Amino acid sequence: MKKFKIILIFAISQLALLSRLEAQESSFRFNGPEDIRSNMHVFTGAKIFTSGQWKDSLVLLIREGKIEQLGKNISIPSQAIVHDLKGKYIYPSFIEFISDYGIGAKGKKESKDGPQMESGIKGAFGWNEAICSEFDAVSTFKRDEKKAEELRKNGFGLALVHRRDGIARGTAALVKTGSERENLMVETGRAAAVFSFSKGSSSQDYPSSLMGSIALLRQTTLDANWYAQGRQTEFNLSLDAWNKNLSLPLLFDAGGDWQQALRADKIADEWEKVFIINGSGKEYQRIREIAASGATFVIPLNFPNAFDLESPGAQQLLNWDDMKHWEMAPFNPRIIHEAGVPFVLSAAGFEKPDDFWKNLRKAIACGLPDHAAIKALSETPARLLRADANCGSLSTGKGAHFFIATGPLTDENFQITEHWINGRPYTINPDPLSDIRGKYLLSWAELQAKLVMSGSLRKPEAKIVFSDSSESRPMLSQSLDQISLVFAVPGKSDSLRVRLSGLFNPSDKSMSGKGFDEKGRWISWSARFSEAITDSLKAEKKETPPIPVGLRFPFHAYGFEQMPAAEDLLIRNAQVWSCGPQGILQNADVWISAGKIKAVGKGLQVSTTTKVLDGTGLHISPGIIDEHSHIAIQGGVNEGTESSSAEVRIGDVLRSDDINIYRQLAGGVTSCQLLHGSANPIGGQSALVKLRWGMLPEQLKIKSADGFIKFALGENVKQSNWGENYTIRYPQTRMGVEQTYMDYFSRAKAYGEKMETYMSSRSAGKKAVIPGPMPRRDLELDALYEILKKKRFITCHSYVQSEINMLMHVADSFGFKVNTFTHILEGYKVADKMKAHGVNASTFSDWWAYKFEVNDAIPHNASVLHRMGICTAINSDDAEMARRLNQEAAKTVKYGATSEEDALKMVSIYPARMLHLDRFTGSIEAEKDADLVLWSGHPLSVYSRPLATWVDGIRYFDAERDQQMREKAAEEKNRLAQLMLAEKKAGESVKKPVKKDPQLYNCSLFERGLAH
Repeated sequence: MKKFKIILIFAISQLALLSRLEAQESSFRFNGPEDIRSNMHVFTGAKIFTSGQWKDSLVLLIREGKIEQLGKNISIPSQAIVHDLKGKYIYPSFIEFISDYGIGAKGKKESKDGPQMESGIKGAFGWNEAICSEFDAVSTFKRDEKKAEELRKNGFGLALVHRRDGIARGTAALVKTGSERENLMVETGRAAAVFSFSKGSSSQDYPSSLMGSIALLRQTTLDANWYAQGRQTEFNLSLDAWNKNLSLPLLFDAGGDWQQALRADKIADEWEKVFIINGSGKEYQRIREIAASGATFVIPLNFPNAFDLESPGAQQLLNWDDMKHWEMAPFNPRIIHEAGVPFVLSAAGFEKPDDFWKNLRKAIACGLPDHAAIKALSETPARLLRADANCGSLSTGKGAHFFIATGPLTDENFQITEHWINGRPYTINPDPLSDIRGKYLLSWAELQAKLVMSGSLRKPEAKIVFSDSSESRPMLSQSLDQISLVFAVPGKSDSLRVRLSGLFNPSDKSMSGKGFDEKGRWISWSARFSEAITDSLKAEKKETPPIPVGLRFPFHAYGFEQMPAAEDLLIRNAQVWSCGPQGILQNADVWISAGKIKAVGKGLQVSTTTKVLDGTGLHISPGIIDEHSHIAIQGGVNEGTESSSAEVRIGDVLRSDDINIYRQLAGGVTSCQLLHGSANPIGGQSALVKLRWGMLPEQLKIKSADGFIKFALGENVKQSNWGENYTIRYPQTRMGVEQTYMDYFSRAKAYGEKMETYMSSRSAGKKAVIPGPMPRRDLELDALYEILKKKRFITCHSYVQSEINMLMHVADSFGFKVNTFTHILEGYKVADKMKAHGVNASTFSDWWAYKFEVNDAIPHNASVLHRMGICTAINSDDAEMARRLNQEAAKTVKYGATSEEDALKMVSIYPARMLHLDRFTGSIEAEKDADLVLWSGHPLSVYSRPLATWVDGIRYFDAERDQQMREKAAEEKNRLAQLMLAEKKAGESVKKPVKKDPQLYNCSLFERGLAH
């Protein structure tokens, strides 16, 4: 029997040992004995955040890095270490979503003197350095104790780490921020695939613009689909990884503003995916569209500091937008939450990591519920990364990742005492400051007085009130629970001071110790707690502040609080410049309704509900159309890194809140062609837009418009003025420019015919013989083939007659027509040939001599072309000039004796014709779009100004309303300035305003090589 007991005890002990060994299984060997002690801890008495709420009276039992039990009435094993956390709070570890913790930066490359056309990375990778889809963050992850400690202090027990470099950035790893070896710190090796619009450290020239980045993403998607067919002859690590990564959660690091977020979402729609979008903090500016995207957003808590308005030149540098964003940014999380947008919060971007808690509390004070904040930092990121089975919340079976704090995170005295990761504790604040504030009865020697401790936790203040109501303000020092008071007794010499030192007892909030009285005698003293201080500000429940301002369209000083609607309006008794068959009408009426011109004539009879505007003494013209513009484009207007960038699209990068839209409406402009720059022979695809101020980027586009594309000739495209380093990219001569066109159109013709043959064979049915695998789709050649098929039309930057003739010859060779020569400053020399070819002309009124190839320009050019019967327009190519295109058109009257009516047509119906828009705009005719300008006087006069501008019958500009907006904007800036001054006075951090690049693109910049 005794032998049996010994065997049984030995067996049980071995089973226990085996269970411990199983729990700690590892592929690593140990040098020496292994520590296999049971790691069991029990936490009692704390409030625990679980299932989205705070719960009392729960017991948390963890063993071997896991939560074994969480609930009430749990039997506590005798071998467990028990932690009594009465008065403490337990939070699930936060998860930082945007981090490069432990990830080595991409190696810097040697600086290069000239362009780099091809990838410099050796190996079986893709053609572009910015596509790094093969990179796995986990392969370079190394613990960084300093950064890990910073993350743990802010509650982050896990982080999604990735290399923030490149357009396709490969995969991110979800790692823990503990100090154990890397194998134990990796939660998920391939947790997400990451993309962005920024090429980062890539030294390859392409892409150099936002639209180029988007085109590269789009083309790489097509290439990856083609590669997945498995019939290609090449092996490509980048495309292979791209396809594998798409099964992971997809994080898009959009940055910038809400427009970047919507661009990222548009890419997600093209991929038929849903992105997690790293936002900008400006989502509140278009919250309806952000919510409609269906994406989850990473919302930064890195709110901007107030501006230092007392710094030199601050008042001139500040604008309404930046000042208002400072006020609105802390409300962004609340607005996101109330809109029902799924989101996570991020501490990325802080210069001082300690500011995280301050800004988190600021967001909660601005109306974000605290439970929503905790969820956005823990549960939501874990679920998005498909890691919620082991982290993100506290429940049985999950990893023991949590931190212990002194109270709710909204408490200004909040402190983390410990952070547990993998069931292992990390001390954060071993001895948190005790709250000594309150009222006490102070006794020493034979004296008694009242001691009042007030102020903040970290900066308490003391006051002693004696029996005769006299007061003293002691010098107070606190170090953990050590207290020191030094003060003078009223009525006695200040040199005779009482000095008391002792300890604070947190359990009963009493103080006691030794010291010296005013006579230098050794004394004992004590302070007995009597009552808490009622802070009236804290006693009152703070009401959630209202959001400072509602939606504005756009979010701008000149934005609409409510979008204007199409008017039912009769303008009576004005001079009407129809620019159509009716010519100029005196004392005539124009009736607009439902966005259209309903009738034009004299004595029109209208509905009784129609509003009537007296136009006596005023003039009405069609809205001005600018055939050559570069406004409202974000992220660069040139993708001039290669001789052809036909794949890029201006329509991908429209910036609908560009103030130049509003300014040009104030100058009577209603429509534009937004063109790619002139840095390469074949530029990018144009966007034809109406200036619908306050609408979204996609809503600016004229939906039924034909496709256009920018070509260019001359000095720019052969890089003659770019500097001595730019001698690599073909072409470098005007002869080479011609061969570039011949080569690309030949390739496009062969490509298009091959693609059409393949598609027609597929559509013929099962009996047809499909000629092999689908050809690789090429977006660049797609656009060029559309030109050959007369589905896309060329607007060509041009100057000298030889090249004008050359491009017409190339077009004739391939059976298509050049649609428009823009600039065309030597057009007067070849007007007969242009007439024979059937090309339009869009020119400057009187620009010349700004470079060699325009030395022969004359201000009579437009009139000569017009008299030759060529459809001729006056364009701006400049954001400022566009505001006075009516005056530019008037110069043709002065220099070329063009009639006033024809001069006005050069900025209305003629550009409408060359842009194929004349069927619905460009003239005042019944059933056309109500794109109109009401002028104070003659529309060609320098003394006239627009009183109102309508687009589609909507009054987007009104001079009277504009004046009211100016006054309101000035009042708002003054109010915000006072708040910022108060912020600085309160000791908060402020920053100096800096001058911003207005990004006013025009061709003169491209010609100096400044905007390529």
